[in-house]
Amino acid sequence: MAIQENQQTFSTSFSKLRGFLWPIHRHEYKKLIPMLFIFFFLSLDYNILRPMKDTLVVTAEHSGADVIPFIKVWAMFPMSVVLTYIFIRLSNRFSTETVFYTILSTFLCYFALFALFLYPAREQLHAHASANTLQQFLPEGMKGFVAMYRYWIFTSFYVMAELWGNIILFLLFWGFANQITKIDEAKRFYGLFGVGTNLSGIVAGPLSIIVTQYFTSLATFSFKDDWGKSMSALLAIVVLCGFITMAIFYWLTRVAMKDPRLMAHAHESVEEQTKKEKKKFSMRENIRFLTTSRYVLYIAVIVIAYNVIINLVEVLWKQEVRELHPDPVAYNTYMNEITTITGILATATSLFIAGNAIRRCGWTFTALITPIILLITSIGFFGFFFAKGHHDLITALFGMSPLALVVLFGSAQNCLSRAAKYTVFDATKEMTFVPLSAKDKVKAKAAIDGICNRLGKSGGSVIYQALLIPCGSITASVPYVGICLFAVIALWMVAVQGLGRKFQELTTPTANSENEREPDPQTVHSTLESGAAAVAM
Repeated sequence: MAIQENQQTFSTSFSKLRGFLWPIHRHEYKKLIPMLFIFFFLSLDYNILRPMKDTLVVTAEHSGADVIPFIKVWAMFPMSVVLTYIFIRLSNRFSTETVFYTILSTFLCYFALFALFLYPAREQLHAHASANTLQQFLPEGMKGFVAMYRYWIFTSFYVMAELWGNIILFLLFWGFANQITKIDEAKRFYGLFGVGTNLSGIVAGPLSIIVTQYFTSLATFSFKDDWGKSMSALLAIVVLCGFITMAIFYWLTRVAMKDPRLMAHAHESVEEQTKKEKKKFSMRENIRFLTTSRYVLYIAVIVIAYNVIINLVEVLWKQEVRELHPDPVAYNTYMNEITTITGILATATSLFIAGNAIRRCGWTFTALITPIILLITSIGFFGFFFAKGHHDLITALFGMSPLALVVLFGSAQNCLSRAAKYTVFDATKEMTFVPLSAKDKVKAKAAIDGICNRLGKSGGSVIYQALLIPCGSITASVPYVGICLFAVIALWMVAVQGLGRKFQELTTPTANSENEREPDPQTVHSTLESGAAAVAM
């Protein structure tokens, strides 16, 4: 019934073709288009940085994909605590705009420093001597930990590139978007928000490949290797896109957000809003809210499940890619090709599937797309991985080596799951926050993005570490990884069913009337502050 009502309302507002492709009113362009551009440039930087961070740590001489779980537990988590503590201190003293500019500038300064000073001096700065000594006393399964310590310059780059997605995209952008978007707008906007991310993947992949292969002369003279030359040019693009993002954000907050048609509660500027008294939530209160609200608990299970599964699969896949492409330039080129394909698939999904699936088929159907994709592709990926022992038979049947088939299925899984994540997963997850009251929205966003995202990523890495120590290698731990993966997918699908029923109750006309009230003007700033507090504490 609710789906039919939505379709009837939707059809009276737009023509059939426009309603399918671009269900946006003309007066909403001032809000939607700047947000699309902000998301595009932030995601473009992330799509450039993500293959680079993997290339640095995975293709290093004494390293491999088994370094990733150790980085995420022993380096990423402590560093996120430090950065989010700084974030909280800034949020307590300055406006949302100032915090945005400060945090973004800090990241951009690091990447410039890495290109100009840290990478050229890497051989002098890396801890080779002490790492060799440490390797003598630790078991073989701790090789990834030693590599993390040995290449600490690369580890720092990996952490900052990964935190770009967590802090800049999720806490800043999505926290801001959830507060200025109502439930009706979310059903039309959120599928399109993914277009910014997905188009950035289409641009970032070919751009990185061109720079890596042909434009090494654009880099500074201080690099002797081709990979270093191309990397410096890519980081220059990252910094440039960051400055463009800040300019667009300035216009959005100073001009567009003052239009009462776009934000009913935006009669004050962002700076004026943040001068008001702020409502802060402690870590204990966020956890209590998470455990006592079944609705939020369902969201937590879904977010944790996705991050656990992605971490389990990607480590194994990246190890196979390294075996097939051991050279850093070849590895980075391949990963950027994957980024391009992912962007194309995700853009098509955003335009033709995500928003229309939510409006026409319902939230539950759309939310189940991602776990089903991971389930089907995981069966093929693990099936060919275990068939690697039958090299001659597999080569005769498929005309490809077992290693190439494993990489192929892993790449297909990565492309499809990432495309689903950037569209249907993010859209359906963020929609679940919209029906909540202003106070509950702040606490839920802080608990999910501040605690559960980190818990899921660390959880997958902890599983790998627990298996690597007794098994000795990633290959030996694969059967146990597969068991964990399929169990988590089953739990994920059960949680989606439960959350779908709760979401339907909250978005019916009777339940939704109370929740469609104007949000508190201070909520934008409080969301960022509370989300950061949840991580840091």
